[in-house]
Amino acid sequence: MTKDRLYQISQKLFIEKQGLENHLSKKTSDLFDLHDQIILFDLTNSYFEGEKRGSRLAAYGRSKEKRSDCPLVVLGLVINVEGFIKYSSLFQGNMSDSKTLVEIIDHLRLSTSNSSQRAIIVIDAGIATEENLLLIQEKGYDYVCVARSTKQEIKKADTGNPVIVKDRKEREITLEKIKTNNDSVYYMKVSSPAKAMKERAMKTLFQERFEQGLKCISQSLTKKSGIKTYDKVCERIGRLKQKYPSMHRLYKIDIERESKKSTENKKTKKAGHNTQTREICTTIHWEQIPKANLKKEEECGVYFLRTSLKDKEETLIWTIYNCIRNIESSFRTLKTDLDLRPIFHKSDTATQAHLHLGLLAYWVVNTIRHQLKQQGINSQWREIVRIMNTQKCVTTTVQNIREQWISIRRCSEPEEKVKAIYEALKFKKAPFIRKKSVVPKAAIKKIETVDNIIFMSG
Repeated sequence: MTKDRLYQISQKLFIEKQGLENHLSKKTSDLFDLHDQIILFDLTNSYFEGEKRGSRLAAYGRSKEKRSDCPLVVLGLVINVEGFIKYSSLFQGNMSDSKTLVEIIDHLRLSTSNSSQRAIIVIDAGIATEENLLLIQEKGYDYVCVARSTKQEIKKADTGNPVIVKDRKEREITLEKIKTNNDSVYYMKVSSPAKAMKERAMKTLFQERFEQGLKCISQSLTKKSGIKTYDKVCERIGRLKQKYPSMHRLYKIDIERESKKSTENKKTKKAGHNTQTREICTTIHWEQIPKANLKKEEECGVYFLRTSLKDKEETLIWTIYNCIRNIESSFRTLKTDLDLRPIFHKSDTATQAHLHLGLLAYWVVNTIRHQLKQQGINSQWREIVRIMNTQKCVTTTVQNIREQWISIRRCSEPEEKVKAIYEALKFKKAPFIRKKSVVPKAAIKKIETVDNIIFMSG
């Protein structure tokens, strides 16, 4: 079994992608009695090592792994709450998140499960454009998402009675229903003190870095070889604003400048050219805008959920939206545990087969994890592999007086955590207890002869 044969097999499997996904989706729904009432959709991307010339899929775009220097490919996944894949698709690396839902929604069918109820699609803010939300409802689905843009009248609207819930770390979160005149859309205000503390810390850090960048630009005005030209200074400030887009709105920046004649060199004087004037920056002043900073402080830890579900309790909407963490966990398993990144293949066919093989491996992983979760074992796949690696197979080889090699293989005694996983999956505590094999002297000489031939020909 060589890698080339495995590549050929993976490409044959990719040809049957749609049939395999539909079969596995229905099979897992039947085995574990899943109804797919909540469907999650999100995107991730993986980067290539190499230039990928002539590729249809590889393109430069915004990398979620901070690898925008490499060509990318976008993977879109539709999964249910239990983490099982309902549909997957590949897009070009420069495809924007909001444009991918059209293709996904056309392929997604409720016939892939046994559920006859109206499914709820949970999406992130990057996909939740007005066109996509309207499309979801036209196709017969409901949705829950983070409001992409919240108007001032929604922020200032009256709220209902606050409902207190707790997250996984037992931290309180306040939910408040927004009272608006629009009956077709339901908004809910979410306030998290823990999230506010984190965002304020990030705001302080970014402010320090933004001001440090302004200081560097200001100090270069007093240096002999520093950048002083007005246009160049504006470019530097523009790049700094681009790096910290949420910070520059909190500052007022004033640039003082003066006109200065350019110094003539000997060649310019002899040619009789006129002297030119240019604008030179003298000082840069900046100060925080109190009103903008106060508004930013008030927005820390506050965001709004939007849904088409009417007359539902705040706790239910919050629970449904939190299911999106399952798809984030799926992406983490694919990329980190199953080594889906980076991609080294040159052709698009091999790339698609590689990603599809990773998804098939994820089916096995998620099936095992789903069974373990039902027994109260919520470990990540990497931790499960680490625990199971503590059980070893020990091989002891000795030679007797007849010049025969006797090989005895035994499995070590599993630890308590290993036993718990075996019991949860209803497996034996070891694949085998003891195996003994005897290799005669003639067979050993035959093996040595074959090895020598291979060595000489190699």
